[in-house]
Amino acid sequence: MQLLLTNCTYISWDTLEFHNGHILVDHGQGGGILLLDEPPQPPGNKKYKVLDCKGKLVTKSFAIGHHHVYSALARGMPPPARQPANFREILRYIWWTLDKSLDRDTIYYSALVTAMAAAKSGSTFIIDHHASPNHIRGSLELIASAFREVGVGHLLCYEVTDRDGKKKALEGLDECDSWLSANQGLVGLHASFTVGHETMQKAVELMHAHQSGIHMHLAEDKYDQEHCLQTYYHRVGLRLNEAGVLDTPRTILVHGIHLDNIERKLICSKPCWVAQNAESNLKNRVGVFSNKFLGDRIMTGTDGMHGDMLRSAKAVFLAGQHADQITHADTYRRFRNVHQYLRSNNFKGDEDNNLVVIDYDSPTEVNADNFTAHFVFGLSAEHITHVISQGKLIIKDRVFQTIDQHSVLEESSKHAKRLWSKMQAR
Repeated sequence: MQLLLTNCTYISWDTLEFHNGHILVDHGQGGGILLLDEPPQPPGNKKYKVLDCKGKLVTKSFAIGHHHVYSALARGMPPPARQPANFREILRYIWWTLDKSLDRDTIYYSALVTAMAAAKSGSTFIIDHHASPNHIRGSLELIASAFREVGVGHLLCYEVTDRDGKKKALEGLDECDSWLSANQGLVGLHASFTVGHETMQKAVELMHAHQSGIHMHLAEDKYDQEHCLQTYYHRVGLRLNEAGVLDTPRTILVHGIHLDNIERKLICSKPCWVAQNAESNLKNRVGVFSNKFLGDRIMTGTDGMHGDMLRSAKAVFLAGQHADQITHADTYRRFRNVHQYLRSNNFKGDEDNNLVVIDYDSPTEVNADNFTAHFVFGLSAEHITHVISQGKLIIKDRVFQTIDQHSVLEESSKHAKRLWSKMQAR
């Protein structure tokens, strides 16, 4: 059954054109929308499910350009046994301890709460980069099943790395291969400094076999470059280029903080994309992103910090005042570039029938000329009232229609305590 949104102002996500009237929303993957000046009369016995938007704004829902399901149960966990002194120790004592402690239930509930947090903040599609070294096989299907339960689309990969040995690396490659044999997705790699030559080569071969792309961290910390220079005698960007990682428009390079101008120009000349994650860069004290020489294929992610893309966009704008000289329009463009990435690569699940209804009580006029300023300084997740994913109303009046949020959070809290205990025992 089609969904009819009445009495609303539709804002085109790419042109920012405003239309006052009504919207007929198709149901199902690949569906579209029809803008109407007058509400339609149902033909014959056909009826529409009507949602009166009462003058609210409606626009395309959001998508997360880089996320980590595995970090979802970390909020409030005890501090590590040893205080990290640098980025590598943050990985070793926190995130690599956490991902090794994940099992079937903690992966599933991590994915459920990730999808719920994203949806409540207006996102109906997540590009995720997953790691669970002691529960690799079937981990992507666990995540996908949780996302389907909430009603959120996805582009998944398993993060392949040599840091836990060759056997685990091969298991990670097998998980990506198995997933890509039946689903859209990417081949995940952690970062150059934990991926040896053989594993890199196998990952690129797998990428070509499935006509996919690589999703990996790039020069997030200076050590990634230092290790590459010492081990391979050139910088990370050049290593990835020689391996063929940069040659497909489906590849996503995450962070890109410590790049020199040669690497930046090289990446710009290739069809791959860069995912910026301002808040985690600031949290980890690794530096501030700059778009210098990188071109326009830059999108925004949350890097597992949270599921709120509006919050991430604000961080991109504020951090960019120091290194980017970024404008409101630039910030909005990177925020929406996730859709451009998905659309240009023919990935499914992010079509026009993914929408958010926004109750934005602005004290000043909102129009096409000033919308990006309202986007940066005004809009927040608290303004999201209804969320529509592939034509289905999954959140109405800020309440999930697909899942019992209270029960999920209650159960996830139990699994989080169990996860924390396992981490402290390591």
